[in-house]
Amino acid sequence: MNQETAQRFEREFVPRITTALARIFSERVHLAVIPYAGPMHPTQVRISADILPAGHGYTHSLNVLLTWDSDAIHGLLEAGGEARFARYLDALSCKLDNWQGGRAIDFGSRSQAEPSILIGGLDFES
Repeated sequence: MNQETAQRFEREFVPRITTALARIFSERVHLAVIPYAGPMHPTQVRISADILPAGHGYTHSLNVLLTWDSDAIHGLLEAGGEARFARYLDALSCKLDNWQGGRAIDFGSRSQAEPSILIGGLDFES
């Protein structure tokens, strides 16, 4: 992916991803965008939070990094990309459930088993 495509993704799509995540999680979760810094350093969205006081999850506070596949990002810029992205945003809460089911993450308690977890190579399928 080139710098121009990454900037467009960050400008047009990432804010909508973070807005959707904020609606899902509430104010107790911090969202940060880490900009594209070259081919080996894609755009990332960090989801972090302190473990909730009544949480009975894992040892470490929530610290999840999300990255998306460059081909999937290019697909958003093609015909039908906007509709696919809208469906993706609608399905995001279900995707979060699937991600925690396959990894040692408990979004409900805002905890995880490892200090940092990368969920990379994501696509925009719903």
